[in-house]
Order: sequence, then structure tokens, then C-alpha cells
Amino acid sequence: MSDFLSTMAESSHLRAGAARGRAGVMGLTSKASSARPVVPLDLSETGFDLIGEVKLASPADGQLVTADDPGRRVQELASLYEDADAAAISVLTEPSRFQGNLGHLEAAVAAVDVPVMRKDFLVDPIQVIEARAAGASGVLLIARLTEASLLAEMTDTAIGFGMFVLVEVFDETDVDRASVVFDREILLGVNTRDLTTLKVEPERLADLAPLLPVHLPRAAESGVKSPGDAESAARLGYRLVLVGTALVTSEAPGETARTLLAAGRRTISTRSAP
Repeated sequence: MSDFLSTMAESSHLRAGAARGRAGVMGLTSKASSARPVVPLDLSETGFDLIGEVKLASPADGQLVTADDPGRRVQELASLYEDADAAAISVLTEPSRFQGNLGHLEAAVAAVDVPVMRKDFLVDPIQVIEARAAGASGVLLIARLTEASLLAEMTDTAIGFGMFVLVEVFDETDVDRASVVFDREILLGVNTRDLTTLKVEPERLADLAPLLPVHLPRAAESGVKSPGDAESAARLGYRLVLVGTALVTSEAPGETARTLLAAGRRTISTRSAP
């Protein structure tokens, strides 16, 4: 595990412990049970979808969004993505390097009718329950952060609430670890960012594609910035792209999302044509 990921995991364990101390499993489960109902993830019949990500900052690119009212900006971006036909909204809740929090997740949930996913460095099932209590309809789980048994437990916790799960892998070892949940209905994401250099390595999409189970929808993560990137992902069999930086830094986030979606869907349509 890289120093960056180790640091994120350590911080996440502290936040999970704090969540247990504030409300406990029973308290959060009760809140989760009374939260806004889960919004099912509905993938388009076109064969290609986009998850639009909201984040204020990132370790690789620094400050991405400056706003007097971050919660309002989160809602504005989420609404723009929804209007652009995004299948879901991803919200960063990690506070130290991404300037996120659960309030941003709640703000996005209140602003849109599509499912909202909590993206963070989750290491404990209580954080899945915490996400559901905040209104999330999905969670991202990083295979490298946990043992396979814990990944399965966290996946099952989310599925038990009716949430969708995006399991993220970086390399072949991660794919092996994630295989413990390949019999569940999950999304499988390939993150192309190197966690040591924080640089994007787009070739990972092609390198890992043959190793991914064909029955699971796969998502291309990190580095999708242009129509060409979306087209490449679609040609390699990726069913979705998760896009953050290119959208939040765009002068027209909604239009950028539409352009990326159109490029991927055009590629799928061309491949499907007789």
C-alpha cells in the first residue's frame, strides 16, 4: 500500500471510530432505516453511462473549486450532472485532502433524483451505514484498503440496504482480492491513477480489461478528460466512466458531461451496428 493510501486509511479508521463513538452501530442503523429511500442505479440502454463526481480539491490537482458556500456549489454541480443525464453523482467526503464531508453528500442527495454515491477511503462497515444514513444510494469501496473478508462484509452491508457498490481496483493483485465479491451485483472500477506519483496511467484500462469478469459492468476512473478518452474506454468494454476533475474545473460542467457521454455512446453504437 502506498504512503498516500496508508495515510488515508489511518485517517479513515479514526473517522470510523469517531462515528462509532457518536452514534454507534445501532444508532446509525436506525437513522439509515429512516433516511430517504435508496434511488436505484438505472444504467442506460445505450450501453454507456457517466458518474459525475463532485470534489472541491484533490491531492493531484490541488484546489479545484473555490466557493463561499461549498454546499450550494455541490448542489449546483450535482444538478448540472443530473441534467446532463449522469447515471449517478459521486461525492467526495474525505476531509483532509479532498475537503469533503458528509454534509456535501447530504446536500447532493437533497438536490437530485438520481442516486448519489459516497466516495471515500472506507475501511469499516459503519462508514457504509453512515453513508446510507446521510442518504447515499451507493458507496465506493477500494479493494486494496481492506482484507478480502472485510471487503465482502462491507459490500454485503451496502447491498443489504439496497445500495449499489462500486469496487475499485488498481492492479492485478487488487482484481484477485476483489474476486471475493464477483458473485454479487456490483460495479467494478479500474482507477488509472498511480498512488505513489499521483500521475494517471491510462494504459491500465487496456492492461486490466482482460482480467475483469465479463458479467460485471466496469467503470473507467481517473484521467477521463476528453471525448477521445471516453471513446477509448468504451472501445475497451468499459460501461461507465467516473469523471471528476474535468467536470468541476470546466466552465460548462453540464456541457462537458454531455460531450463525454455522447462520445462514449457514439462508440458503443458504432460497435453495435451491423
